[in-house]
Amino acid sequence: MPSALIQRPERTPSAAPAAVPRRRTRVLALAEARWAGAALGLFLIALPLQLTGAPPWAWGPLYAAAYVTGGWEPACAGLQALREKTLDVDLLMIVGALGAAAIGQVMDGALLIVIFATSGALEALATARTQDAVRGLLDLAPTTATRLADDGSEETVATEDLAVGDTVLIRPGERVGADGRILQGASEVDQATITGEPLPVTKEAGDEVFAGTLNGTGALRVKVERDASDSVIARIVAMVEEASQTKAPTQLFIEKVEQRYSLGMVVATLAVFLVPLGFGADLTGSLLRAMTFMIVASPCAVVLATMPPLLSAIANAGRHGVLVKSAVVMERLGQIDVIALDKTGTLTEGAPRVTDVRPLAGSGLDEDALLTLAAGAEHPSEHPLARAVVEAARTRGLVIPAMRDFTSVPGSGVAATIDGHAIAVGAPARLLEGTDAAAVEAAAIAESMECEGRTAVLVQRDGVAVGVLGIADRLRPAAAAATVATLAALTGSTPMLLTGDNPRAAALLANEVGISDVRAGLLPQDKATAVQEQEKAGRRVLVVGDGVNDAPALAAAHTGIAMGRAGSDLALETADAVIVRDELATVPTVVGLSRAARRLVVQNLVIAAVFISGLVIWDLAGHLPLPLGVLGHEGSTVIVGLNGLRLLRDTAWNRAAAPAGGDR
Repeated sequence: MPSALIQRPERTPSAAPAAVPRRRTRVLALAEARWAGAALGLFLIALPLQLTGAPPWAWGPLYAAAYVTGGWEPACAGLQALREKTLDVDLLMIVGALGAAAIGQVMDGALLIVIFATSGALEALATARTQDAVRGLLDLAPTTATRLADDGSEETVATEDLAVGDTVLIRPGERVGADGRILQGASEVDQATITGEPLPVTKEAGDEVFAGTLNGTGALRVKVERDASDSVIARIVAMVEEASQTKAPTQLFIEKVEQRYSLGMVVATLAVFLVPLGFGADLTGSLLRAMTFMIVASPCAVVLATMPPLLSAIANAGRHGVLVKSAVVMERLGQIDVIALDKTGTLTEGAPRVTDVRPLAGSGLDEDALLTLAAGAEHPSEHPLARAVVEAARTRGLVIPAMRDFTSVPGSGVAATIDGHAIAVGAPARLLEGTDAAAVEAAAIAESMECEGRTAVLVQRDGVAVGVLGIADRLRPAAAAATVATLAALTGSTPMLLTGDNPRAAALLANEVGISDVRAGLLPQDKATAVQEQEKAGRRVLVVGDGVNDAPALAAAHTGIAMGRAGSDLALETADAVIVRDELATVPTVVGLSRAARRLVVQNLVIAAVFISGLVIWDLAGHLPLPLGVLGHEGSTVIVGLNGLRLLRDTAWNRAAAPAGGDR
């Protein structure tokens, strides 16, 4: 049905939708927090009894209960690690507490258990809050939907029970319950949660809608096209959660060193205990010094230095529409020193429009006939230029013909058979061969279009040129010049432009955005070669692209980012990160956030090293009271953990988004 016959709802100011409650894990909802709280409560009851001179039978059992409630979980974890022939820091802390109790320092051992349990609870809470920040996206999707039966009756069902092919009714003001396509109705849908678009988008029959977006003033009947577990929001959450399970190279190195360090620390502890005994030192004093040494030298803060900043950065980026697929990627993003940008769909909106339809003299075709042939051949293609041709045909009300034998060659074009004729649509430079009149005329028209900054698309029938289409794209709003300048400031070099488009169109766009290094007319393998040349020269290249022809370059790069909204499936799979909302300005922001995370990792390692070395020297060179050693060791662990969580705040994203924010 022509779009003119569909009554669109009038755009009217609407109240802001009710805010979705933000997930926030309660402290006592965590088992670690409950056990730590119990241990702390028992300790606080026992301590004043001991200090006021109460008999041991009054405070002794309370301390024992504090040991059990606060220490059983880390003890079990440590023993499990020991069975796997791994020495765990948790077990060392428990041994230290029991050793303190064995020499009469019951209160000191209990203090160690309480602080260690509290530190573990804080770490668990930090992890839960990081997960809250990501999984809160799922709250945008409603829990129920109205399913329509074949007889038109309505049934309220859980959205997770919807199946592909079901038809659901979305009333005005309701949130869409599943990813699908509109069968009937028209409305304006606020999909800022998915795409970041500031204004509602008009949707009508045939358009796609996403779970969690907010319907406007019209009623919609939507056919479900994805299961709830495969919706856009669910995939965002799954990708970020998967990223949270990965470990960065720095963390892997620390864990590798941790085992040797822990074994060395046990040997050193024995030496601290036995050597003074060999020189006639007191047994209790030597054991106390050794226990204190083992506690303060434990690498708890070092182990916790890396992952909280990186995971916090991943969660923060995910909230702002950038899916970083792993902690490895988040760490590598901050290392890049040169950036390569695709043109169509990256610097531009990726929604080009047909501006010229030029049938050749002698082709026997008028504009509509030429456009119909081109649209028929391009219809199965996912390239932005192909979508522009098909959309232009639909806008004119043309019937797209059936085709067969479709083939696509990335960077060159497509071919198909329509009504018995072999139709080819693609770049003139790839298709034009020969000097016949049609080829000469087509080349002249294409050159004229390219001089004016438009992309020329040649249409051939049975190997003979029959017309040329002119296609133009628009720069992303506020993206190009400002983002390119920010990226240049971050890396110290102007980004490269890698495009399969013609050199003239590429040069015009590059001049507009401030790019001087332009490489145009590239096939997919040429883009990958350009990236590999930079990598061989010692540069770390970040490639930003969206299409099938960008996939080889994305794979060859140090790090690859795909534009998620218009990006091809291959590009999205190949890339290391995905910009869900297609906001190019988030590229320098996520690079800045990665560098902020790397700085926090260094800060945490310095904090841990200062505390450990200072406390160890104090214990060996002087007399470090066990309670003070416990406070210093566990305090440094808490400081390191909380320092890493700073990147969960929106202010961290805003700072990274400031010009050259990643370098400050």
